[in-house]
Amino acid sequence: MTLRDLARLADLSPSAISLALRDSPRISAATKIRVRELATEHGYIPDARMVDMMRHLRKPRTVRAHACFGVISFYPEKRPWESAPHLSRIHDGMTRRATELGYRLDPLWLQAPGLSIRRFREILKARGIEGILCFGSPNVAQDFPRELDANAIVTVGFSIRTNLHRVTSRPFNDTLNAFNRLRDLGYQRPGLVLSPQEDARTYHSHSAAYLGWCENNFGMERALPILRLDQVKAEPFLQWRRAHAPDSFVFVHSPTAVGQLRTVLDQNQIRTPQDIGIAVQTHTVEGSGFAGLQQNLHLMGAWAVELLAARIANRDFGIPSTPRVEMVESEWIDGHSLRPA
Repeated sequence: MTLRDLARLADLSPSAISLALRDSPRISAATKIRVRELATEHGYIPDARMVDMMRHLRKPRTVRAHACFGVISFYPEKRPWESAPHLSRIHDGMTRRATELGYRLDPLWLQAPGLSIRRFREILKARGIEGILCFGSPNVAQDFPRELDANAIVTVGFSIRTNLHRVTSRPFNDTLNAFNRLRDLGYQRPGLVLSPQEDARTYHSHSAAYLGWCENNFGMERALPILRLDQVKAEPFLQWRRAHAPDSFVFVHSPTAVGQLRTVLDQNQIRTPQDIGIAVQTHTVEGSGFAGLQQNLHLMGAWAVELLAARIANRDFGIPSTPRVEMVESEWIDGHSLRPA
């Protein structure tokens, strides 16, 4: 039963039904009673999120301009998105969607020197901020302050280990998709070169996906040892390649490490895709010359805003016992590091 269905039953316009259910003085008392009785009889239940959103949108623009979400992180600087390109894309997605919904974003420095959590909570209350968007932390085992449980909270990524509503990429599926592409292109000895930090941040999704993929496609006896590199240096990479002879590999690391990989390949005259095929997984692949999967960071930012708006509409504040996790598929970028289909 929708509002339009109820309008047809009452022989009224949808706007009149909406006004009657909101007890508007523009609708007669008799009509209000009739509409409410019909709603009860036919089981009409308004969507709480839509009701809250429409209530917000009906406010004068000058009032809506003051509705804002606080934006925080556990990085040492106030605005980490100004120096980190991947965080900048997330912030752009947040800003665009927040503007469409009538909110603005207010950056708040949680890690400011001398700022206590108690004082930070007072700042939120004074500014009327109910919702917090969190960019995460460079520490993969960061806890979120329990003292902020009066707010609705949504974080991006996996780095905050406290149970929070969050929007992330899909690292397990992304890794499976990358290896499926290598298989479909005819590669027979694919390996995995992996950042230990990236694997830890995603609860070892990349390594688990690779081992599971090998077992189901070639058998575990064909799985190559995973090469784990904090920094991409020639010696361990070349040793791994000589010892295990991969014909291809998936490279999961930071964009900076992708540049380091290119340097190692060039210095050792290793050609792609003639000598080896490479698919990279990182925040941004565009412009690297490699083929691979890059995170859909703009969409992650937009979804974080939508999820936070829904939490506020549902009056869902605090640290949840059962968090909601929304995962965004990465997008494939073509490059010259894999053989043609």
